[in-house]
Amino acid sequence: MAQLLSKSLDQYTEDFTSPEMEVLAQLNRETHLKIAAPVMLSGHLQGAFLQMVSHMIKPRNILEIGTYTGYSAICLAQGMQKNGHLQTIDINEELEDICFSYFCKAGLEGKIIQHIGNALEIIPALNETFDLVFIDADKQNYHLYYDLVIDKVPVGGYILADNVLYDGEVVLPEEEQSKNARAIHLFNEKVRQDKRVEHMLLPLRDGIMLMRKTGV
Repeated sequence: MAQLLSKSLDQYTEDFTSPEMEVLAQLNRETHLKIAAPVMLSGHLQGAFLQMVSHMIKPRNILEIGTYTGYSAICLAQGMQKNGHLQTIDINEELEDICFSYFCKAGLEGKIIQHIGNALEIIPALNETFDLVFIDADKQNYHLYYDLVIDKVPVGGYILADNVLYDGEVVLPEEEQSKNARAIHLFNEKVRQDKRVEHMLLPLRDGIMLMRKTGV
């Protein structure tokens, strides 16, 4: 992943952010030691942001598209209401056990529901609304995930989408963009044109699009 801030500034932001919970620090270490593509982990700074958003919104139901090793799910669950649940979807069944083990370590085994499979098939079968949705899966399908969840989010609810700067490639000429970067740019444009949401693109880590639903 491209370094959007200098290493010294990146370290400074982490130094002046509340430290990771111990369970997150352990998951961070194990992911980097044992799991392929650890760059996909949300990590300290983004995780702290997800926790802060969750505490501010106090969601009852959360949907996460893209579990990876469960770091972001644990962060998102921190501000959830006592009777709330987080549903998280990932296509990689090989990561299911590590996720569940850390959900248990975080005391969230009864709060987080894991779905293994294709999110495009699973989302339509979820017959409920979500106060908060986090999109962090395959970039080519961001626009489809958005279309599937927008009607499941009530007015006043929030959607977050990760990697919306895609290593900085989104500002390159189209012919120089990778397929994923082009897909992300088109997703960003789709959000910008959607009158149902207010939105802000935050240059945090690899970019997070923060959306608040304002209409139907």
